[in-house]
This record gives sequence, C-alpha cells and structure tokens, in this order.
Amino acid sequence: MNVDYIMDDITIVNSLPSISLFILGEPASKANSRRVVKFGNMSRLIKSKKALDYSEEFRAQCPQLGRLMDGDLRVTMRIYYATRRPDLDESLILDLMQGLIYENDRQVKERHTYWGLDPASPRAEIIVDQLPTEQKKPRTKRGKKE
Repeated sequence: MNVDYIMDDITIVNSLPSISLFILGEPASKANSRRVVKFGNMSRLIKSKKALDYSEEFRAQCPQLGRLMDGDLRVTMRIYYATRRPDLDESLILDLMQGLIYENDRQVKERHTYWGLDPASPRAEIIVDQLPTEQKKPRTKRGKKE
C-alpha cells in the first residue's frame, strides 16, 4: 500500500483522498425521524428530538475538512445500534456529512452499509473514499468494414 500523506484521520492512498470517521451515538432513521408541529394554523414537519440530538452529536464529533472531497465518492458504513429495533438507515448520516466532508450527498455513487448490534457502544464507523475517474473509451464504428 502506497501512502503518500497522513494527517490525523485523513489519509490519501494512491493519490485518492479517503477519510475514516468514528461517531459515537445511535443514529436516528431519517424515514421515521419527523414529527408534526403546529405554528398557529399551519402544520410543519420537523426532525424528531432523537434526530436533532443525533445531528448535534454528529456535528460535534465530525471534523470539517478544510477542502471538501470532490468528485464521485464511495461511502462504507458500519452502524452499530443499541437494540435490534432500528431499521438500517444511513440517509441522515449522509445528509450530515454535507458541508463537512463533501459538498453534496449526490456525489456518493457507491454505498455499502452494514447493520451491527452493540448495546454498550452504539456508533457509526464510516469510510469515505474518492472513486477514480473513469476514462472514456474511444468509440468504435459499427457497420461496414473498411
């Protein structure tokens, strides 16, 4: 393995950026993390208390990169829950990394997410890698042979 540069948790391997994160706390499911709140005569959907609390914990533990990762990215996550009840849902974590690790979660073109159980230490172990840019192959002509 050719390691060109190491600084804290940020490692550039073979000139492609990669970062490893270890975030303590149990993530909330984004699908189940909304609640209805009334403002006068209007109702609004906002994040649940669990989602808001986790968002705050996440931001306190996640570094903000001086230069956000660009290009297409791969995210590998192992999410350890305190109980068997929660569904595996990485979408809140992907949203929370926007502006800290990468510009937009649309950059994530490959995801690998694994569910784990650890009642003593719920957490998310995350690796974000930049994918190599694909080289376009020259088009070949179809049809007549010359």
